[in-house]
Amino acid sequence: MTELTDLGRGRVAIVTGAGRGIGRGEALLLAAHGYRVVVNDDGADVHGDNPTSETANAVVAEIRTAGGEAIANAEDVSDFAGAGRLVRSAVNEWGELDVLVNTRASCTTGRSPTCRSRSGTQ
Repeated sequence: MTELTDLGRGRVAIVTGAGRGIGRGEALLLAAHGYRVVVNDDGADVHGDNPTSETANAVVAEIRTAGGEAIANAEDVSDFAGAGRLVRSAVNEWGELDVLVNTRASCTTGRSPTCRSRSGTQ
């Protein structure tokens, strides 16, 4: 993670799909600029199976090690109630939400013919 700046100091951001790839990079960059970050990732594999909170927890640990503030969230945002719980986690932790970055992979939302949603539909 790069050196911390004050660009987002005091602001709260949620980044979905933040456990790997582009989402991870976005979460790290926001944290480097002072944002408090909710790292959302259900940790599922490319087929939408085997969810784990460890993926999000690893990014949170990286942010905290660099001096940033972050919490992990493994909610499935393809589910309306799960998305609501994700937003509430930010508000419960820090009292507000300023930024939402949606980089969650479409594979687990069932948009790809080879992938399925948490409910098992394609």
